[in-house]
Amino acid sequence: MELTDSRRLTGPSLVLDRPGAAAEISVTDRRDEALQLWRSHVRTLLNAVGWPDETMTTRAYAGGATVAITAPIDALYAATEVVEAAWDRTVADLSDLPAPDHNATVERLRGEIADEINPALLTLANAARSHAVTCLSDDEHVTLGLGRSSRSWPCDALPAPDKVDWGQVGDIPVALVTGTNGKSTTVRIAAAIGAAAGRTVGFSTSDWVRVGDTEIATGDYSGPEGARQALRDQRVDMAVLETARGGLLRRGLPVSQAAACLITNVASDHLGEYGIHDVDALADTKFTVSKAVRTSGTLVLNADDPRLKSRGEVFPGQVAWYGLSLTPDDVPDTADAALVANDQLCLLSQGRITPLLPVADFTPALGGAAAHNVSNALAASLLMHSLGVAPDAIMRGLLDFENTPDSNPGRGNLIQVGGVTAMLDFAHNPHSLKALTQTLNSVPADRRLYLLGQGGDRSDEDIRRMTQVIREAEPDTIIIKEIPSKLRGREAGEVPALIRTFLDGMDYPRDDILTADSELEAAIMALEWARPGDLLVLLVYAERDETLALIQRLQTENWQAGQPVPH
Repeated sequence: MELTDSRRLTGPSLVLDRPGAAAEISVTDRRDEALQLWRSHVRTLLNAVGWPDETMTTRAYAGGATVAITAPIDALYAATEVVEAAWDRTVADLSDLPAPDHNATVERLRGEIADEINPALLTLANAARSHAVTCLSDDEHVTLGLGRSSRSWPCDALPAPDKVDWGQVGDIPVALVTGTNGKSTTVRIAAAIGAAAGRTVGFSTSDWVRVGDTEIATGDYSGPEGARQALRDQRVDMAVLETARGGLLRRGLPVSQAAACLITNVASDHLGEYGIHDVDALADTKFTVSKAVRTSGTLVLNADDPRLKSRGEVFPGQVAWYGLSLTPDDVPDTADAALVANDQLCLLSQGRITPLLPVADFTPALGGAAAHNVSNALAASLLMHSLGVAPDAIMRGLLDFENTPDSNPGRGNLIQVGGVTAMLDFAHNPHSLKALTQTLNSVPADRRLYLLGQGGDRSDEDIRRMTQVIREAEPDTIIIKEIPSKLRGREAGEVPALIRTFLDGMDYPRDDILTADSELEAAIMALEWARPGDLLVLLVYAERDETLALIQRLQTENWQAGQPVPH
């Protein structure tokens, strides 16, 4: 029995509708007793530190539980200490040990609250709420308004509300994009559509934050930090923000209100973290974004996903639907939709169908073979329609978007090098990998090779399912790769050995298996294996940039398949 995580929630989250703090425990027995005691001690401490009106939420699940409390936005670190102190008292009760001194604990917590509070921030946030303007805050800055209509100040130099020119601050259209797969690609298609409409789009993804064509930060910015960077840039007049599972669970929503929110799909991925142990709980987590459009705005959902469909049908706000299998008869009269009709990407609004583009003209769709990219195009089109972008601009944006390593790195990048076709892709869960292998069935090739590896934080079953998907693709050769930077608690060589065992059980010929100590080494081995006319499926993410740089260098040097690979 232990406390496994404690964190601030800076926005609405799975467990709270406003900022606060949450903690998780791991417990194998006496869970209900522990949770009851923990709740009681949290309430006692909330009353003692002067927060009697703050609310508490609990969530029990197999092997553990979560307790979360709301708290003032200027005392979230102290709020985590309240929850942790209550857990310390719970452990003492369960272990028949002396409890921590109550008065000393309360005095300490009050001191931490006093050290952290910022009354000027609360006053300014309340004023922003009364003016219907977003207030963003972090440890360093407070921002009123968004994008081109935003103004920012250091946390220790905030103006009084009557010193703010409220006529000069305001919000811009904001869209949040979440889901298991397709988030980054959909955000980037949406940004291309926004650019075609003449907008300066700020967008954050798992690779970068960009304002228009300008990259302002590099790395995984699919959480609140990336969102704030995009939203605070005064060049931005529209924002599309990737909102990944980790950020939702660790910090909550980056903004409490949005013009539109999109959920692409829900599939098994990263289960076991923060008490999310099954796909239904993961769907609930993704559905957190719906809190930002509950009273206004549009929730855009994939009608092909049964979990999203069932939740969307009972959502109290405005829902728009898209899907590869969607027909006009499936769409409620009051809802907008995006669908494929007569081999064209189309919008449906107020009962009228507007063709956007033939599927064959959307380059990443590979003539329709890449069904997942057709779905991504529908999602982005409907999302931008929900933000008020006209159909002709949506069409131009779809035409402008190319699935290149520069515009969409590691997402189905088909590259020709030395007579060989290389597919560079980020697919790292069974759902995304299945979509990729189905697409590649349409790509002509004399022989096919797949790289196969996985991070150590994935379960044995997830790794088995990944292996099964590739086995069913019937490649001529598989290179099992180690990912040294992604061991995440496992021993070196453990995951590759597990994959080999699974392949043995699936009757894959041992002579057709190669092994590599890193992704880059695996890519080099694949290129050295290749002959003209072959297809190499390079599933890389830890060393994606290095692999891409190698391929680009080989292109420059006019390398041909069958020649040694210089490295």
